[in-house]
Amino acid sequence: QLQLVESGGGLVQSGGSLRLSCAASGRTLDGYTVGWFRHAPGKEREGVLCNSNSNDWTLAIDSVKGRFTISRDDAKNTVTLQMNSLKPEDTAVYYCAAGPRWLWKSCVASEYDYWGQGTQVTVSS
Repeated sequence: QLQLVESGGGLVQSGGSLRLSCAASGRTLDGYTVGWFRHAPGKEREGVLCNSNSNDWTLAIDSVKGRFTISRDDAKNTVTLQMNSLKPEDTAVYYCAAGPRWLWKSCVASEYDYWGQGTQVTVSS
Protein backbone atom coordinates (compact mmCIF):
# COMPACT_ATOMS: atom_id res chain seq x y z
CA GLN A 1 0.00 0.00 0.00
CA LEU A 2 1.35 3.39 -1.01
CA GLN A 3 1.29 6.05 1.68
CA LEU A 4 1.88 9.76 1.08
CA VAL A 5 2.77 12.49 3.56
CA GLU A 6 2.96 16.16 2.63
CA SER A 7 5.04 18.81 4.37
CA GLY A 8 6.16 22.38 3.80
CA GLY A 9 2.93 24.35 4.00
CA GLY A 10 2.61 27.55 5.96
CA LEU A 11 1.89 31.25 5.87
CA VAL A 12 3.64 33.42 3.30
CA GLN A 13 3.19 36.95 1.98
CA SER A 14 1.96 37.62 -1.52
CA GLY A 15 4.86 37.31 -3.95
CA GLY A 16 6.69 34.83 -1.75
CA SER A 17 7.62 31.20 -2.32
CA LEU A 18 6.95 27.86 -0.69
CA ARG A 19 8.20 24.39 -1.41
CA LEU A 20 5.87 21.49 -0.67
CA SER A 21 7.24 17.99 -0.38
CA CYS A 22 5.42 14.68 -0.58
CA ALA A 23 7.20 11.65 0.85
CA ALA A 24 6.07 8.22 -0.25
CA SER A 25 6.41 4.92 1.58
CA GLY A 26 5.26 1.39 0.98
CA ARG A 27 5.95 1.54 -2.76
CA THR A 28 8.10 3.57 -5.11
CA LEU A 29 6.60 6.60 -6.82
CA ASP A 30 8.29 5.88 -10.13
CA GLY A 31 5.49 3.44 -10.87
CA TYR A 32 2.76 6.07 -10.54
CA THR A 33 1.39 9.19 -12.11
CA VAL A 34 1.60 11.89 -9.45
CA GLY A 35 -0.20 15.14 -8.93
CA TRP A 36 -0.72 18.09 -6.62
CA PHE A 37 -4.29 19.15 -5.94
CA ARG A 38 -5.75 21.93 -3.84
CA HIS A 39 -9.01 22.63 -2.10
CA ALA A 40 -9.98 26.13 -1.08
CA PRO A 41 -13.04 26.92 1.09
CA GLY A 42 -16.17 27.21 -0.99
CA LYS A 43 -14.47 25.91 -4.11
CA GLU A 44 -14.17 22.58 -5.85
CA ARG A 45 -10.97 20.60 -5.43
CA GLU A 46 -8.77 21.19 -8.46
CA GLY A 47 -5.74 19.57 -9.97
CA VAL A 48 -2.83 22.00 -9.94
CA LEU A 49 0.01 20.07 -11.55
CA CYS A 50 0.19 16.45 -12.60
CA ASN A 51 3.06 14.47 -14.08
CA SER A 52 3.44 11.07 -15.66
CA ASN A 53 5.79 8.48 -14.20
CA SER A 54 7.89 8.58 -17.37
CA ASN A 55 7.93 12.39 -17.53
CA ASP A 56 6.40 12.39 -21.01
CA TRP A 57 3.64 14.77 -19.97
CA THR A 58 2.94 17.39 -17.35
CA LEU A 59 -0.34 19.25 -16.94
CA ALA A 60 -0.78 22.54 -15.11
CA ILE A 61 -3.80 24.73 -14.65
CA ASP A 62 -3.46 28.10 -16.35
CA SER A 63 -3.39 30.07 -13.11
CA VAL A 64 -0.11 28.47 -11.96
CA LYS A 65 1.77 28.22 -15.26
CA GLY A 66 5.11 29.96 -15.01
CA ARG A 67 4.89 30.05 -11.21
CA PHE A 68 4.61 26.44 -9.99
CA THR A 69 6.74 23.45 -10.96
CA ILE A 70 6.53 19.77 -10.08
CA SER A 71 9.56 17.54 -9.75
CA ARG A 72 10.36 14.00 -8.67
CA ASP A 73 13.31 12.60 -6.79
CA ASP A 74 13.20 8.85 -7.31
CA ALA A 75 16.18 8.27 -5.04
CA LYS A 76 14.33 9.89 -2.14
CA ASN A 77 10.90 8.65 -3.28
CA THR A 78 9.50 12.17 -3.10
CA VAL A 79 7.65 14.61 -5.30
CA THR A 80 7.96 18.35 -4.81
CA LEU A 81 5.81 21.34 -5.68
CA GLN A 82 7.80 24.55 -5.95
CA MET A 83 5.50 27.55 -5.73
CA ASN A 84 6.79 31.01 -6.62
CA SER A 85 5.11 34.40 -6.92
CA LEU A 86 2.34 33.24 -4.65
CA LYS A 87 -0.98 35.05 -4.68
CA PRO A 88 -3.77 35.18 -2.09
CA GLU A 89 -5.93 33.11 -4.43
CA ASP A 90 -3.43 30.26 -4.05
CA THR A 91 -4.57 29.84 -0.45
CA ALA A 92 -5.86 26.30 0.01
CA VAL A 93 -5.13 22.90 1.47
CA TYR A 94 -2.70 21.20 -0.89
CA TYR A 95 -2.70 17.44 -1.39
CA CYS A 96 -0.34 15.15 -3.24
CA ALA A 97 -1.82 12.13 -4.92
CA ALA A 98 -0.74 9.13 -6.95
CA GLY A 99 -2.59 7.34 -9.70
CA PRO A 100 -2.01 4.46 -12.09
CA ARG A 101 0.91 4.73 -14.46
CA TRP A 102 -1.36 4.38 -17.52
CA LEU A 103 -3.09 7.74 -16.93
CA TRP A 104 -2.67 9.95 -19.95
CA LYS A 105 -2.69 13.72 -19.46
CA SER A 106 -5.17 13.60 -16.64
CA CYS A 107 -5.30 15.75 -13.55
CA VAL A 108 -8.79 14.60 -12.54
CA ALA A 109 -8.94 13.82 -8.83
CA SER A 110 -11.25 10.82 -9.18
CA GLU A 111 -8.60 9.00 -11.21
CA TYR A 112 -6.01 9.19 -8.42
CA ASP A 113 -6.08 6.39 -5.89
CA TYR A 114 -3.69 7.42 -3.10
CA TRP A 115 -3.80 10.69 -1.20
CA GLY A 116 -1.85 12.44 1.49
CA GLN A 117 -3.46 14.17 4.45
CA GLY A 118 -2.95 17.67 3.04
CA THR A 119 -0.97 20.72 4.09
CA GLN A 120 -2.33 24.25 4.50
CA VAL A 121 -0.93 27.05 2.37
CA THR A 122 -2.02 30.56 3.29
CA VAL A 123 -0.94 33.58 1.24
CA SER A 124 -1.53 36.97 2.84
CA SER A 125 -2.03 40.11 0.78
